[in-house]
Amino acid sequence: MVERKTGFNLGYLLVAVLAMLTLRDCMQQWQAVEAVPYSRFEQYLADGRFESVEVGDTRITGTLKVAEPGGKRVIVATLVEPALAERLAPSGVTYTRVHTPTWPGALLSWVVPALVFFGIWYFLVRRMADKFGGGLGGGLMGIGKSRVKVYVERRTGVTFDDVAGVDEAKAELQEIVEFLKNPKEYGRLGARVPKGVLLVGPTGTGKTLLARAVAGEAQVAFFSISGSEFIELFVGVGAARVRDLFEQARAHAPAIIFIDELDALGKARGAFPGIGGHDEREQTLNQLLVEMDGFDPSVGVVLLAATNRPEILDPALLRAGRFDRQVLVDRPDRIGRAAILRVHAKKIVLAPDVDLDQVAGLTVGLAGADLANIVNEAALVATRRKGERVTLADFTAAIERVLAGIEKKTRVFSPREREVVAHHEAGHALVALALPGSDQVHKISIVPRGIGALGYTMQRPSEDRHLVRAGELASRIAVLLGGRAAEQLVFGELSTGAADDIARATAIARDMVVRYGMDEGLGHVSYGDATPRLLETPGLPTWSQAGIAPRTAERIDAAVQRIVQEGFDTALRLLDEHRALLLRVAQALLARETLEEAELAAIVGNELAPARPPAAPAPATRAAPAVAPDQAGRAPSAV
Repeated sequence: MVERKTGFNLGYLLVAVLAMLTLRDCMQQWQAVEAVPYSRFEQYLADGRFESVEVGDTRITGTLKVAEPGGKRVIVATLVEPALAERLAPSGVTYTRVHTPTWPGALLSWVVPALVFFGIWYFLVRRMADKFGGGLGGGLMGIGKSRVKVYVERRTGVTFDDVAGVDEAKAELQEIVEFLKNPKEYGRLGARVPKGVLLVGPTGTGKTLLARAVAGEAQVAFFSISGSEFIELFVGVGAARVRDLFEQARAHAPAIIFIDELDALGKARGAFPGIGGHDEREQTLNQLLVEMDGFDPSVGVVLLAATNRPEILDPALLRAGRFDRQVLVDRPDRIGRAAILRVHAKKIVLAPDVDLDQVAGLTVGLAGADLANIVNEAALVATRRKGERVTLADFTAAIERVLAGIEKKTRVFSPREREVVAHHEAGHALVALALPGSDQVHKISIVPRGIGALGYTMQRPSEDRHLVRAGELASRIAVLLGGRAAEQLVFGELSTGAADDIARATAIARDMVVRYGMDEGLGHVSYGDATPRLLETPGLPTWSQAGIAPRTAERIDAAVQRIVQEGFDTALRLLDEHRALLLRVAQALLARETLEEAELAAIVGNELAPARPPAAPAPATRAAPAVAPDQAGRAPSAV
């Protein structure tokens, strides 16, 4: 990596100390010296008050035998010609000599201090800018320079062996590596390497790690920069930095340019008009498009970029000839998760009986960054309990900590609140066990976790799912509303604890109606957002009433309400049929606070016969795409 020295060395400190000492001596001398008219100097001389006198070309200095009342001991006066002094002395007037500066001297008296001040400013501020990363103070000549980080050859420290769970993406990028290693062989049939490769995928799936691995495998210069680092206060700076970046890459060819978070730079021009002006960003994007058109891939420069929001990128970026290839870096499947866990488990002391394939089965829907966090949390759990090795129980505790939050055993509830929470969680668990096709229940607890969760029921899918049937979605709604149904059945009133359950159940029902066309009355029509989205973005609405007739919107609301109500009725019916079992599970929860899968199975036994699944809103002749992984991968209940 090309590094710059940013710290102040010892020589600068010594120079500063010497300058301070010199300045102090000058100040002391200045305070002990008094400038007086020449007539007064003559009077002191006549009175014999001087101990010594020094005569210069233009000045005369005398040291007094006794200091003045103000502490002045040295008297300085400007010399007056002796003949003129003899004529002025008898008059008794005060006389002195004044030097009249010429215009060059006057000019220098203004210019020199300004130059000194500018030099000090340039030296200090430039050093601070280098130390803390640039900016306006980094010098006017360097403001358009790219802030790129340059890694040369294997300095990235990452190869394809360090990347797991994304085998298809690795295979796609292997061609880039082979071309950079041997461009003549790869181009013998006239083929050319893609100018740009766009890595697309959710956050935490390893897009940046893949780009660094490409550079490590190819052993070429690797230029890494974030899209936000091009944007500055001044218009034109971002475009200058783009030009500088490509010039550096061409000078170090073969090389790889990697732009992380491309969406910060490459938003569609003219989009979001109400947010304000985008002159700087659009100029920067235009310059990037020009550079991508202008550079020849045969020189060995390849552009990689990563984004998790490809739907907002400018279409000009995605056309052929710029980003020729888009590589999806998706969440890993079970085999991929196990491979990722093995890579990170090399850094910890693992117990020999830990089955990472089993851990992978408990982490459906999680990305590589989440898995790395779980491995680290498991090691921390083992460290806190003073263990010698990391066990499977530590991994289970780490998964609960990551998904549900930290336990809050110190939070005190009233007996009534504990009873409500216990019956609520028991309702979730029993409805999930009764309905076929529901995810497996691993644990239920009334110990508070995370932010505002008074209890939780942990369900994890037993396998990866890519399609979800309409009946399964209806079962999920019933499970989510099982807690509220239990409260209604046992206590005869509702509480605020089901707020999150209601929101998630409503979201699933609305997706069934407006996105998947699963309502017979509305037909096989999508009323979702017309803007294409390649990836699900949590927090963004999946539909809009824009362009939908008011009567149709009313029918959509009625269909959503009907689906949710049917799910609630199903849960209420199941729990009413097994009321005694519900009360028994709730009492066990109140006594133990947490029930593991085996303990719950021992209580339920064979009493819970498989129930008839809720009726699907429409005939299940077409499968629905799976819900967003962040919904499928979380515990369904958090009171």
